[in-house]
Amino acid sequence: MAEYSIGEVERLAGIKAHALRYWEEVVPLIRPRKDEQGRRFYSPRDVELILRVKYLVQEKKYTLEGAGERLVAELTDPDCVRASETVRSVRAELMNLHAIVQKWKEPNE
Repeated sequence: MAEYSIGEVERLAGIKAHALRYWEEVVPLIRPRKDEQGRRFYSPRDVELILRVKYLVQEKKYTLEGAGERLVAELTDPDCVRASETVRSVRAELMNLHAIVQKWKEPNE
């Protein structure tokens, strides 16, 4: 299973690291794994949630707290769950492809 560092998530989502750390406090669904040194490692699911929060805050003008509540509602609605599973699988595949391209490009830069 792929994991992303906070720097990688920062680049993928376009959200600064300090904002990501704050979002973790406000939106408890975002729970990166931390290693012994406290470094964060985000799962594809965490990244998906971050992108959804970003959309709700920036495009739909939710507050951060409101976006967190909306996520909970979406995750408990059976119709939303089915649709989001399709989107989740497509997004996961795209993120994996993006990670492969980034790793391929790094030695050439």
